[in-house]
Amino acid sequence: MHDHKHHLGCCGCHLEPMKRRTFLAALGGTAASAAAVSGCATTGARRAPVAAARGEARIRPTRPRKTLVVQPALAYHLFHRHEQTSWRPWGGLHTEDDVQQEIARIDGELKALKARTEFPVEFRSVARVTNKAEAVVLRDGDADVMLVYAATGGLDEIETLLSPDRRNLVFVRHESGPVYLWYEIAHPRLLRKTVDEYGQPGLEPADVVVDEPADLLWRLRSFYALKNTVGSRIVCIGGASGWGEGGQVAPQVAAELWKMELIDEPYEDLGKRIVAARNDPDRVARAEAATDAYLDLPGTKLETDRGFIARAFLLTEIFEDLMEEMNAPAITVNHCMGTIMPLSETTACMPLTFINDDGGMAFCESDFAVIPSGILLHHIAQTPVFLQDPTYPHHGIVTVAHCTAPRKMDGKTLEKVRILTHFESDYGAAPKVDMRLGQTITMIDPDFADKRWIGFRGTIKANPFLDICRSQIDVAIEGDCHRLAEEMRGFHWMLAYGDHLKETGYALRKLGIGWYNLSDDRTIEA
Repeated sequence: MHDHKHHLGCCGCHLEPMKRRTFLAALGGTAASAAAVSGCATTGARRAPVAAARGEARIRPTRPRKTLVVQPALAYHLFHRHEQTSWRPWGGLHTEDDVQQEIARIDGELKALKARTEFPVEFRSVARVTNKAEAVVLRDGDADVMLVYAATGGLDEIETLLSPDRRNLVFVRHESGPVYLWYEIAHPRLLRKTVDEYGQPGLEPADVVVDEPADLLWRLRSFYALKNTVGSRIVCIGGASGWGEGGQVAPQVAAELWKMELIDEPYEDLGKRIVAARNDPDRVARAEAATDAYLDLPGTKLETDRGFIARAFLLTEIFEDLMEEMNAPAITVNHCMGTIMPLSETTACMPLTFINDDGGMAFCESDFAVIPSGILLHHIAQTPVFLQDPTYPHHGIVTVAHCTAPRKMDGKTLEKVRILTHFESDYGAAPKVDMRLGQTITMIDPDFADKRWIGFRGTIKANPFLDICRSQIDVAIEGDCHRLAEEMRGFHWMLAYGDHLKETGYALRKLGIGWYNLSDDRTIEA
């Protein structure tokens, strides 16, 4: 029922599904193994799905996160009086005591900033830079970010600190402390080299911050997200893919531009894991216990066969095993609207929901035209994200929907859910999550080739129940609805609670991806 250009349902699959005899071979071809999960038994020592159901922390680490390491450096010179000549530049650092007070001020600001961060960051001790040799030592260090406090330091030292091989920020003071020389000349001398064209490798105007440590925070959040997105590992059940003709290049772009490691897990191998899990009484028992715990959660309503949930928890544990073995924080499922169903006798919708709610990243359809945006937005927002199908924007509203969605969209609170069948197949289990009305959201629409993305703020207006994918919301668009209809590209979109447009656009600029912020009507060229 699928072909390369036209298909039923929302998945956009472009590859031929696996033949049923391949499923049976993978499962060992026995009716007993296929039915074993329906009579699940008692609890065992490994409780990961149960922990996810109850909102508890995981027992074993499967969510690797990389700490962002920041090296602050105070670049300064002290000047001495010479009669009848200009002997000092602008700037309020005049004595060694001034310098010590400034270092204490910086240290205090960074400690306060660290207390506000929701992501792992390490601020190293403030380094003094008064000459090029000291700058070279720092430049050759292993910090992710060079944070230059450009007080009265020389151009040579500051240029040396700003390696194009790392992320760089320059902080200058106007009113937050003693005024800095580079508050005056950061643009004409550092960025533009006394001409009208930009010429400092590794630095652009958006990397210069005046006075406000809070303006450092959102930039560091972008850098943290990039560190954890670029080069990330993701398990691809049934291989990596991309939606439609335009998405055929998506896995290659993900591997080359985003440096992602796409780890293939063939369906034949998954089938063997499912057989082994069904024949393991402890695993089966854990799935049953997790089902009981989950269905007892407030706001949880079951409207499909309970066995689909038990088999979904068993499949969740298998997915978590794969993520653990591959040291991958993310997983995606290709052919999730067909191929996986005869293998697992359920749908992948609920396992993806469970993993996202447990702090991991799990995406349907293996669509690498959109998955990089999901990983990036997850690390920026520090919450689960919702991959969905958009509809046609009209009258300031757009409906988005998919048959899997996180319940902990704010990272903490379980939204109400009705567990129904997957819509297109009318089989298995899929969540209809009622997302928070009035909630501000960030929406991202990536293009197929990662040349220019679109983003906008919106507000959740309704949780309708149309004959479309189960988790569905109407979003009021903040921005020109007609412009959005003209600018739309790619297919799948990505959503997170909160406003993360600044961080997203800033991060994309560092990868050479253009960005159009519809809500602020602002374009950032690649």
